Amino acid sequence: MSERSFLSTTGSGIASVTEGDLTVTRHLRTQPVSSLAAGPPGTGLVLAGTEGNGVFVSTDRGVTWTQRGLADETVMAVAVAPSDPQRLYAGVRPSGVFRSDDGGETWVESESFQKIRGRRMWRSPASPPFTAYVQALAVSPDDPDLVVAGIEFGAVVRSTDGGETWSNHRPKAIRDCHSLVWHPTDAESVYEGGAGIGKRPGARSTDGGETWRKPGGGLDRGYGWSVAAHPANPDIWYVSASTGPFAAHGDGDAKATLFRRTGEGPWVRLDGITSSSMPYALCTDPAMPDHLWAGLADGTIWHSSNRGRDWNQLDGQLPAIERSMVMLPPE
Repeated sequence: MSERSFLSTTGSGIASVTEGDLTVTRHLRTQPVSSLAAGPPGTGLVLAGTEGNGVFVSTDRGVTWTQRGLADETVMAVAVAPSDPQRLYAGVRPSGVFRSDDGGETWVESESFQKIRGRRMWRSPASPPFTAYVQALAVSPDDPDLVVAGIEFGAVVRSTDGGETWSNHRPKAIRDCHSLVWHPTDAESVYEGGAGIGKRPGARSTDGGETWRKPGGGLDRGYGWSVAAHPANPDIWYVSASTGPFAAHGDGDAKATLFRRTGEGPWVRLDGITSSSMPYALCTDPAMPDHLWAGLADGTIWHSSNRGRDWNQLDGQLPAIERSMVMLPPE
């Protein structure tokens, strides 16, 4: 049986560490890896999107990697359909979406994505030349054709036919989207972390991404990044938030914390992580639904066994987490 593994983007490739082991392994060190996504448990599948060299695929939990197309694309987001691991999606810069039905052997661009109403207003504030890009993708656990895409900065849009057609921006979703997660068993629940107006860093849809709500109450900061949901109870979800982009992505105190929301109650602040780095990744495991893992920019990984009330730092530490980390449960 394999142990739980964590893989992160580092700014120069991918690093991995296994729970209970201090050894760090490096992969794709010459590649500017920008995004990661894990396949369904038991598949060993991991996708890596790179800036300028397309998509790399691993089928052995990140031990070996193969380049799988889109070689000229800057791939900022990748996703695997939980119900069909052969169905892959890639979001690129400038904003576009590609789809593969054969595990990445071939890709087709969604032409309709270029015709979404309001697209000309999408502008990324992150880096020159301020071109918007697909920052996040999430696929329904039941339907590989149902996918939502988040643009930084611009919109959250939805397709029900595998990218053949796309909606306009979904009502009440956060336009400056940083992360999207679909609940692993409740096909109606989708969650977003983003830079919300009025200190509202998280949004949730309860109708499969059609409409959204940004709940408030109990929040003191609004620059959301990572989001996760309790695997057994879709009404419990988490978001990491900072006071703003300069604090979150700077070299000093990220002024960040985690929040948990349960049903219609207020957000509850989750203290106990002593690092001042930005929590770029939140992970859950259906086999351990009350547990939560947080990956921080400084490479530390924190674990809570009680929905974020108490925390301990894992022994293994990654060199860095540059915006993306995935967790592979034991097999």
